[in-house]
Amino acid sequence: MEKENNKLNTIRHSTSHIMAYAVKNLLAKDGKVLFGIGPTIKDGFYYDFDLHRPLVPLDLLKIEKEMKKLISKNLEFKREEITVTEARKKFSEQPYKLELIGDLEKEGEKKVSIYTCGDFTDLCAGLHIKSTKEIKAFKLLKIAGAYWKGYEKNLQLQRIYGTAFETQEELDAYSERLKMAEERDHRKLGKELDLFVFSDLVGPGMPLYTFRGSIVRDEIIQYSNQLQKKIGYETVHTPNVNKAELFKISGHYDKYKDDMLEVRSHYTNEKYYLKPMNCPQHTQIYASHTRSYRELPIRIADFANLYRDEKPGELSGLSRLRCFSQDDGHCFCREDQIEREFAAVLGIIKEALVTYGMDYWVRLSLRDKKKKQSYIGDDKVWEKSEKILESILKNNKLEYKKAEGEAAFYGPKMDIMVKDALGREWQISTIQLDFSMPARFGLKYVDDKGKEKTPVMIHRAIVGSPERFMSILIEHYAGAFPVWLAPVQVQIIPVGSTFVEHSNKLANEFKEAKIRVYVDDLNETVGYKIRKAEKQKVPYMLVIGEKEAKSDDLNVRIRGEKDVKTISRLKFIKEIEKQIKNRSDRI
Repeated sequence: MEKENNKLNTIRHSTSHIMAYAVKNLLAKDGKVLFGIGPTIKDGFYYDFDLHRPLVPLDLLKIEKEMKKLISKNLEFKREEITVTEARKKFSEQPYKLELIGDLEKEGEKKVSIYTCGDFTDLCAGLHIKSTKEIKAFKLLKIAGAYWKGYEKNLQLQRIYGTAFETQEELDAYSERLKMAEERDHRKLGKELDLFVFSDLVGPGMPLYTFRGSIVRDEIIQYSNQLQKKIGYETVHTPNVNKAELFKISGHYDKYKDDMLEVRSHYTNEKYYLKPMNCPQHTQIYASHTRSYRELPIRIADFANLYRDEKPGELSGLSRLRCFSQDDGHCFCREDQIEREFAAVLGIIKEALVTYGMDYWVRLSLRDKKKKQSYIGDDKVWEKSEKILESILKNNKLEYKKAEGEAAFYGPKMDIMVKDALGREWQISTIQLDFSMPARFGLKYVDDKGKEKTPVMIHRAIVGSPERFMSILIEHYAGAFPVWLAPVQVQIIPVGSTFVEHSNKLANEFKEAKIRVYVDDLNETVGYKIRKAEKQKVPYMLVIGEKEAKSDDLNVRIRGEKDVKTISRLKFIKEIEKQIKNRSDRI
């Protein structure tokens, strides 16, 4: 599988070069084309350009046509190594390439590699296919803006995204998935379903939830809370603003200071930050008492808001925010308790994902040994903790894949990777092993021999950020939430004003059973009201006219079904109560 991915990535990377070649052929006649970078990404590639005019969607069709011409010539990709001095001469009119060459020279490189295809030469580490005949199926997807090197103070370039596959059938299937993803886009559905809004006055990346959206978010949080209480976690609450010193001790200040939002007091000179995570605060709750080995494990959970100074261009609906929360938990335990704690957390994560209807696999996220400076803790601690995690996975007979460089800066972790209804993968749940932070804060407990020892800290999240998970669920369900999550579970539609009183009386019965119900008593046609409820993806609709008002039976319209189902009022209420309690769907 890895070899297949490497081959596909090589095809995609080569296709990005052909795209740049085509842009040069089409646009260099009217003005200078300056080239940025063109790497592969998940499911495709992109290339950044500094152009004399803005690109428009019609340009993509012209570029595709030119790419097909180039590919049909069966052009070879030729690699060459040249000195840094030679590279500067070759790319003397390409400032972005010159900057990249300078970066390589700073890293100690004396030579760089270039690839030539036809009369287009690019600075590139490779790899590439032998010739263009290996490119069988490709498509350019969209135009976007992108700051050079991702830094917003740099010039914004024009980015063209594309993809390539080994067969046309694979490309067609991918295109269909993209179409479905667009239809399920949580930003589009969130607006249609009236779940959340953004305001320029409030600020980018800071969502405002309507009463409907708040219900969905609260249900996600309540379920996570119910699950973690089963395994002994207790909820605490910690402040949003904290002194910089806290994050200096934890290590976050050195690693993430630029991603933290600073706060200043009018009355002191101390520097404060809006907290980007809960773990440092939780160490202080642990440190507030002398602890005995008998008290351990101590399990703490927190749903307080977190804040990160995300770049404006990286904000995306609920998927990437500046203000969010997490179903965040930390366990302080002895080493002999680690495996049991991990097993318990894995158990509730599995239960949650079964409820939400998501498949998953486990990624063992390890540090990158070539970049040890990016992590805290010495080699012995890392080797020990990584060995413990792998042993837990093997003992629990869990299949997993290793991923170097994906560890947290303080320790290795198990990341739960889920697949949604479209087969897309998301990392949501995580369990992390941390020997470093407790030591940095001087946390202790007294063992059975009266000696002080440092506890182990386990960081865990069941579904991660409820806000981000909500965006995933909106797309996973295409907005049609299961009954327990649905903002409105039953919509009652009176045929006319004569039946509003009966509809309200019926609604009160549902409310007493803690069922979320809405009576649409607006002066509109029944057909229009039904279409509204369908657009809102309400699970159940009840049309109340003269016949229904006199009967003890209800004619239930079930979301996604054409036939109307007749069921007694009491039975219908009990069935919905059961669905809510069991977090299941369908009567």
